[in-house]
Amino acid sequence: MSPVEAAVKPGRFFGVYLLYCLNPRHRGRVYVGFTVNPARRVRQHNGGRKKGGAWRTSGRGPWEMVLIVHGFPSAVAALRFEWAWQHPHASRRLAHVGPRQRSEASFAFHLRVLAHMLRAPPWTRLPLTLRWLRADFRQELCPPPPPHMPLSFGPPPPRALAQRRCAGTLADTEPSPEAQQESEVSCALCFRVLQDAEGPLCCPHPGCGLRAHVICLAEEFLREEPEQLVPLEGQCPSCQSSLLWGDLVWLSRTGIEEDDDDSDAEEEHWTDLLET
Repeated sequence: MSPVEAAVKPGRFFGVYLLYCLNPRHRGRVYVGFTVNPARRVRQHNGGRKKGGAWRTSGRGPWEMVLIVHGFPSAVAALRFEWAWQHPHASRRLAHVGPRQRSEASFAFHLRVLAHMLRAPPWTRLPLTLRWLRADFRQELCPPPPPHMPLSFGPPPPRALAQRRCAGTLADTEPSPEAQQESEVSCALCFRVLQDAEGPLCCPHPGCGLRAHVICLAEEFLREEPEQLVPLEGQCPSCQSSLLWGDLVWLSRTGIEEDDDDSDAEEEHWTDLLET
């Protein structure tokens, strides 16, 4: 696998979240963590250590997951982001970020650190999404996220909606069997047969129907930036619409809902490594 292919290949959901404590005795405390399943992870935190929560959050709930950054290409990339967000003054990438002020709430400080992280390499090149799970906690980041990082609200869309969009339509109806069969034959750029396991990318605009290998479309988008590994955005070779790379990768993930037991084991493994 080439470096470009490794960097752009879509995978499972990897997110780094911010918890906010609603307990009057500890109100205002925050916690940064990594997850592959946001809904399950917040239940674990509120259930305490016996339910898989972290020792720093155990017995201090209820906790609310108010913000999550997702779109990382791998668990390792997300974990590195998590560590830097937890330890900004130990990260050489964030040496320019000032320390927390006495009058600055922990929540505000973490948002300030996040704003600078999204503008710092290597994270500024990733197709990340900043998602507010609680709109009433939303605050504007300064500096604002790069233009290619969309701002979203509420839980991530269900897999079924992503599948419909990836099929080439935003409507509730499925495409005709003839159109679906034709669109699944070959990559629009290299003309090789598309295999189901390859997770092809497709243009979400109605009537376009473009489907392409991840590596083919990445190379097409990177024509003007050959020194980069991950595209930010590009123009659909078929309908000429402007497309964000992060959106295309997100819509291609038709298999992110894997066995819960496997996800639990993986997440608990990472948590144990980080807290020992």
